Formats: sequence, structure tokens, C-alpha cells
Amino acid sequence: MHIYTRLGDQGETSLYTPKGVPQRLSKAHRRVEAYGTIDELNSVLGIVRAELGPADALAPLLVHVQNRLFHAGYDISTMPQGGVAPSTITQADVERLEREIDHLQADLPPLKNFVLPSGVKAAAYLQQARAIARRAERRAVAAAAEVEFNPEVIRFLNRLSDLLFVLARYVNLRDGGEDEAVDWQV
Repeated sequence: MHIYTRLGDQGETSLYTPKGVPQRLSKAHRRVEAYGTIDELNSVLGIVRAELGPADALAPLLVHVQNRLFHAGYDISTMPQGGVAPSTITQADVERLEREIDHLQADLPPLKNFVLPSGVKAAAYLQQARAIARRAERRAVAAAAEVEFNPEVIRFLNRLSDLLFVLARYVNLRDGGEDEAVDWQV
């Protein structure tokens, strides 16, 4: 089996349709931008995992998040069936991220300033992932203005960016970095 199909050579792609004919649309469509950005975010989280190593205590959480990101992409990239959009991301997914944030934040000093993305390499990559999560959320909001899909995806991405910020601080402080405050003297 070839990895290439040549079907996208004219700048179009297909949305997944479990039953029926796939719907073709431009690769520049807002829906494609949204799930493409989620894919980019997932890739950066793979870099974070590689940097931390498989034995790191945060690895299971990151694997869980990566799997849920695939589901978020599915919810956006799959055509509704019988008028019902797929909804594999649920309120429980959002609530789990909130619990993880609360758990990690309990071990962090109170945040008193805006912080620069910096410190140990894994923390810097987590900050990059946070910025991509924010962009994915913006792209999902823009797509939702045009097409219907599971609204929990937007909430999930919003909460995920918060989790990634907290994870960056946590990893930095745990691994010898620090919260580097923004210098407001301009």
C-alpha cells in the first residue's frame, strides 16, 4: 500500500464519512485548518514526551492527552451522520483536564507575574504546545462559525492550553528551571 494517493494534488482533501461518499473540500477550509492545527499540537507533545523520556511520571498524562487530541480531530473532521455530529470528546474529558490542573498547581508557588516561555527544554516545548493549543482553539472557533461539530472540542482545547501552561511551570520547577518573569520596564 502506498502512503500517497495523489487525491490531494489539486488542493482538496476529504472529510471522513463512516458511511457514504467522502465530502471533498479545500485544504484551506477552516475545518481543515482546525484539525491540522490539532495534529501540529499533537506532534509537539510527542517532542515533549521524547524530551522527558518514557519513565517520566507525566508520560501517562501526555499519552492520554495525545490520544484525546486524535479524538478531537476526529470530531472536527468527520461528517455528521443522520444529522448528528460525532462527539468523542466529552465534558468528562474537560473535567479530567481541570482535575489535572488543580493537582499540579497545588505543588506550584502562586503565580505573581506573566512568565516568559523558557527554562528547561521540555518546559519550553510545553509553552510552544500551549501556544499551538490556543491557535487550535481559535481555528476551531472559526470553523464552528461555518460548520457544526462537537462543541466540547473547543472547551477541551481551551482547558488543554491551561494545562500545558501549568505543566510547563511544573516541569521547569521540578527539573531545575524557574518562572522567568516578564520585564515590564519598557
